Amino acid sequence: MTDVAPLIEVQQVTRRYALARQGLWATRRSLTALDQVSLRVFAGRTLGVVGESGSGKSTLTRCLLGLEPVDGGRILYRGSDIAVHDAQGRRGHAARMQVVFQDPNASMNPRMTVHDIVAEGMVIHQRELGLDGPTRTARVLALLGHVGLGRDHLHRYPHEMSGGQRQRVCIARALALKPECLILDEPTSALDVSVQAQVLNLLHEMQQTFGLTYVFVSHDLAVVRYLCDDVVVLRGGKVVEAGPTEQLFAAPRDAYTQALVAAMPEVAF
Repeated sequence: MTDVAPLIEVQQVTRRYALARQGLWATRRSLTALDQVSLRVFAGRTLGVVGESGSGKSTLTRCLLGLEPVDGGRILYRGSDIAVHDAQGRRGHAARMQVVFQDPNASMNPRMTVHDIVAEGMVIHQRELGLDGPTRTARVLALLGHVGLGRDHLHRYPHEMSGGQRQRVCIARALALKPECLILDEPTSALDVSVQAQVLNLLHEMQQTFGLTYVFVSHDLAVVRYLCDDVVVLRGGKVVEAGPTEQLFAAPRDAYTQALVAAMPEVAF
């Protein structure tokens, strides 16, 4: 593994947010959300990023997607610093790395049909893809088939589907531009327990079918252990432990990781 170049490499990344002044003459303070974070994501594998609320998981996600700048360090995608991309480079990065959000309700326009939700990215990137209307519809249908939905879902609105079906639509949307990597931001936490396993199995199947790389952001260690090859543990914006999943769960070295593993419920998927 060490001889293989990573698909994504985060090098000593720091991200700070300015806080409001407490008074007219007060010194402006800042909050360090990420503190010299380093990690590597290898092609075809799943990296789990775990930690409690406020650990920096969401900030890391936004930085990986290029939605926020970093205040120090670099994020390399196939060896190229994503911060120095021009507009065309940013469009290319957006196509290569897509995201599935935690809440499918909040991430879909309720006034758009399933067809338009899944096809939206193809419309935005039409110049690069060169797909006309009928071709886009055919691709939407193919993607829906991959995630276990059919033609009868094509013209439904989000409120006409279950939570699991809506998340399947979100996965289809994320696959529309043929990305290399998916950022999965708590993709099952808003779903019923009975549906979570279906979505996790679907994600595993999609990875095998399309050769995808995943960054799986979660606070649920049972899910991370099921899906991920490698794990990074964040606390207070710092990496406290990282390693192969089974090795980390079998013998966690950091006291914080030990507490997380000890509190993990036994869940069968």
